[in-house]
Amino acid sequence: MNLLLTGCFKYSVGQMDAIRSLGYNVFFMQQEKDELPLAATGVDATVCNGLFLSHDINDFSRIKLIQLTSAGFDRVPLEEIKRRGIIIHNARGVYSVPMAEWALARILEHYKHLRCFDIAQRSGRWEKDRTLKELNGSKAAIIGAGNIGQEVAKRLSVFGVTVIGYDVFLGERPFFEDVRHVNSLLSEVSQYDIIVLTAPLTDETQHMISKPILEGMKDESILVNIARGGLVDTNALVEVLSERSNIFAALDVFEEEPLPATSPLWALPNVAVSPHNSFVSHGNNERLFNVIYNNLKAFLEK
Repeated sequence: MNLLLTGCFKYSVGQMDAIRSLGYNVFFMQQEKDELPLAATGVDATVCNGLFLSHDINDFSRIKLIQLTSAGFDRVPLEEIKRRGIIIHNARGVYSVPMAEWALARILEHYKHLRCFDIAQRSGRWEKDRTLKELNGSKAAIIGAGNIGQEVAKRLSVFGVTVIGYDVFLGERPFFEDVRHVNSLLSEVSQYDIIVLTAPLTDETQHMISKPILEGMKDESILVNIARGGLVDTNALVEVLSERSNIFAALDVFEEEPLPATSPLWALPNVAVSPHNSFVSHGNNERLFNVIYNNLKAFLEK
């Protein structure tokens, strides 16, 4: 059984040995855009991220298992994978904790004006701020009530925040007071002090945060995007944020990455930009390897 691994995950010697002990013939390539270390027709399984952005999946005639190191499925030809009956796994649950912590950090940073205190410190200024807010009693909408959304809801609820989830799948979820269909967001967006995006990017969710939704946001509210940049209409976002200084956006993901130096988002005072970094954590390696190993093992045992 030929297994193609790529540099999207940094394997230790012990981890490589553990995979080989399952019975795989392991082939490795560092950069997914480079030439394959074996013929595509000889690959039975792969652990990758953007491999099929540079290599045609139709060349992989034998492949039966794809393990992604990402939580999203937007970098693979999902319809073709489903049509061929290829088993595909994502990194479900691996990045939920650090991403949720990042969202909370950005919200607290904004509520407590931490950036302003940092600037004052560097200038040697002793300046009190009497306009700080507290999370307790506020109301949050989390768009995408899956693993990441639940981890965000878990943390916000501890701070006394009322948390409502929006999703295409309804039903009770841990840590949400209610879960509503995402189609109702437009008519309800003005209720929320906090909006956090944790939904996957699909044809249906592309630009779901549209100009009408942005215009409908409550005064002094904050939008946090830790999911995918394509969930938000960037042109509309720039336009609305330029016109409304009373709303704030903390953005970790963008429609074009890296974010071009010419983007107006860099300079807007009511925007916090970070370079798609919210998922990073010292705990990811162990969690992700456990997912990879267990799925590779289960595949062989079928």
